[in-house]
Amino acid sequence: MNILVTGAAGFIGKNLCVFLQEAGFENVKKITLDDSEDNIVEKVTSADFIYHLAGINRPKNDYEFKKGNTDLTQKIIDTLIESGRNTPILLTSSIQAELDNPYGASKAGAEEVVAAYKKHTGAATHIYRLPNVFGKWCLPNYNSAVATFCYNTINDLPITIHNPDAALNLVYIDDVCKSFVERLTSAPQSTDMYGIVEPIYETTVGEVVSLLTEFKNSRDSMISAKVGEGFVRALYSTYVSYLAPDQFAYSVTRHSDDRGTFVEMLKTKDSGQFSFFTAHPGITRGGHYHHTKTEKFLVINGKALYKFRHIVTGETYELTVEGGESRIVETAPGWTHDVTNIGNTEMVVMLWANEIFDRNAPDTIANPL
Repeated sequence: MNILVTGAAGFIGKNLCVFLQEAGFENVKKITLDDSEDNIVEKVTSADFIYHLAGINRPKNDYEFKKGNTDLTQKIIDTLIESGRNTPILLTSSIQAELDNPYGASKAGAEEVVAAYKKHTGAATHIYRLPNVFGKWCLPNYNSAVATFCYNTINDLPITIHNPDAALNLVYIDDVCKSFVERLTSAPQSTDMYGIVEPIYETTVGEVVSLLTEFKNSRDSMISAKVGEGFVRALYSTYVSYLAPDQFAYSVTRHSDDRGTFVEMLKTKDSGQFSFFTAHPGITRGGHYHHTKTEKFLVINGKALYKFRHIVTGETYELTVEGGESRIVETAPGWTHDVTNIGNTEMVVMLWANEIFDRNAPDTIANPL
């Protein structure tokens, strides 16, 4: 199957081409600004499905809106009709097609061209009136507030906000690409010419900037936002995508003494924190209990002896764990505990606690075994 992507060098085009490749479509041709008219005709007439993403949204004058949106679409459709093709086509339009402005009018014109093509040839057509799309590879300081906010936040550049309560309706680039690829991989669920990308995230300018500031500060606080699902997940991924390679790494504080080293790595708002510690041979760490706090220990390297004693009944328990076992040891409230390196090499242990350590209320009571 020959697939054609116009505007392949753009934000959505770059991502879509990757998704198509991952879905197993190998014959993907691209149209960019470098293509001649002859190249465009050849690629259009040989396509079995066309993703028409190319368009103009930042012209030098309003006439270019019509030329780059309506007229380019008309050229593609005329080429198909003249060659006797009824190739399916997917057009990316905009929610502004409903508005009375030069850009919206040019997008509405492109839609009319595609609708007429469908009526004339019976070809399958799909029109997506996209709201603001965000995600990796979107050009900052161009036509995406989210891209600009991400780039400026990471690089300590100023952000201008006229109204923090201004509404933003956003769709994530991965959801856009998945929806587009589904037009090839599954039967359409509806005969409606207009496609919808879901979910649409309803937020505000102020909320986006606040979250981005939280992401940036997390490298110092080590406290992560809830980045595992929904809009915050997508926004965090987008934010990180604007890091330059020399910004990939950052340092956290190491606490070292004669026993070894302790390093906190990450803290979460509702699921505790992660750290690791080392211990030299013969060194014992711990010797305390908790009322509510619980912990999980994973020995990565070395040999550890864990000791436990119930603080009321006096019951005791011991177990030995080695790094190669991938065995997690969990502490229970009301049991004092410690861990000793009984091996001949440095012991390295990963540690998770179910809450962030609070120096003012540590819930850690010394009680040596």
